[in-house]
Amino acid sequence: MSFGVKDIKELRERTGAGMLDCKKALEESGGNMEAAIEYLRKKGIATSAKKASRIAAEGLVAMVIAEDSKSGALVEVNAETDFVAKNKEFSDFVEALAVLAHKEKPADLEALKALDFQGTSVDEALKALIARIGENMNLRRFEYVEVENGVVAGYLHGNGRIGALVALATEAKAEDVNELGKDLAMQVASMNPKYVSRDDVDADYIESEKSILLEQALNENRQAEAAGQKAKPENIIEKMVVGRLNKELKDVCLLEQAFIKDGDLTVGKLVDAKAKELGVKLEVLEIARYEVGEGLEKREENFAEEVAKQMA
Repeated sequence: MSFGVKDIKELRERTGAGMLDCKKALEESGGNMEAAIEYLRKKGIATSAKKASRIAAEGLVAMVIAEDSKSGALVEVNAETDFVAKNKEFSDFVEALAVLAHKEKPADLEALKALDFQGTSVDEALKALIARIGENMNLRRFEYVEVENGVVAGYLHGNGRIGALVALATEAKAEDVNELGKDLAMQVASMNPKYVSRDDVDADYIESEKSILLEQALNENRQAEAAGQKAKPENIIEKMVVGRLNKELKDVCLLEQAFIKDGDLTVGKLVDAKAKELGVKLEVLEIARYEVGEGLEKREENFAEEVAKQMA
């Protein structure tokens, strides 16, 4: 499998590794992007693939929460420039789409695009907006969250750069847990957890991470031996891997994260404390987070020239 400057650029953005390291990783992996990321991680050059979600396009995220706090929706629409993202006609359109998605609960993106929008379809309305403003746009995704017994809360950050929804299962009144819900949504927006708790983490993900962390630890051992230092015994390496995995899970699981408003308190303990205060059960059922442009390709700029100089 071959690769080029564009692949090196993507790998650098996804891992934070240097260009020459990225080039070597792609060579070693035959141009396979995921294998190259794993190669860099095992070498300790990239600590994780967390940088895969860098902002790469402009646009807006809009959010709607129902008056009874039983449901909510997020919508992301991308544009080419920040200038258009700040255009009132564009922002009004995105907010109207969020209202529509919340009201109609379409099955998927294509169903949303086909919905009636002021006498035409959403898709045709978007095309008309593109023609008027003169910049390409894309209705990228939407999320609808609903609870039967509980509360849905949300948080928008940075004038629509990031939006988050949190669904709580509880018999408590909405007004009693809305503040907690907003705090949790703010936590999700800020810290970007991938899962609610460890119980939600895929077993294959755990095994894959263990393998990578083990290879990292063994590589560190080899480097220590090459430098004339004493290598760590196998049982210590195993403990290191477990410790690093636990630390990683604390980063990706909402309930295990340190609460952004009080670093001495985990989110799980925060939820438990509120449940005890109210005398009810409280459970985080679902989280959703959109960040404008995450995972999309950036403009090329002069990166090719930079790579050419490095590879000459």
